[in-house]
Amino acid sequence: MESEAYRGGCACGALRYEIAAEPLMSGHCQCRDCQRDSGTGHASQMAFPLAAAKISGEASFWHKAADSGNIIARAFCPTCGSPVYSTNPAKPDLIFIRAASLDEPARFRPQMVVWTRSGQGWDIIDPQLPRFDTMPGF
Repeated sequence: MESEAYRGGCACGALRYEIAAEPLMSGHCQCRDCQRDSGTGHASQMAFPLAAAKISGEASFWHKAADSGNIIARAFCPTCGSPVYSTNPAKPDLIFIRAASLDEPARFRPQMVVWTRSGQGWDIIDPQLPRFDTMPGF
């Protein structure tokens, strides 16, 4: 039996997605780019197969070189500014959805914390989750 599709989008509803797959990874990223993009100590994300994602609406993109040298494309709504998803050329078959953009954010189940070497002391995340100084392969 397949689970229900993951649905979500931006705050104003202009940018939406539906993903008919289970996440391949879910976790918190404490890199400085995710801190700045989220406005707090980390970004919570889920990776899905790109082929399973249907995007509706127009996204604006901000392209930024990651510590790895890859250019990350961060998609956000041009109307309300909400960050919704990102893509990474090192993982071209994946889409990374912001957990807060889910219609049902309680479906997010973090498995790890990455880029902890950039973490802030005030950003308290479940200490039982596996932690990685950088981003491991998955």
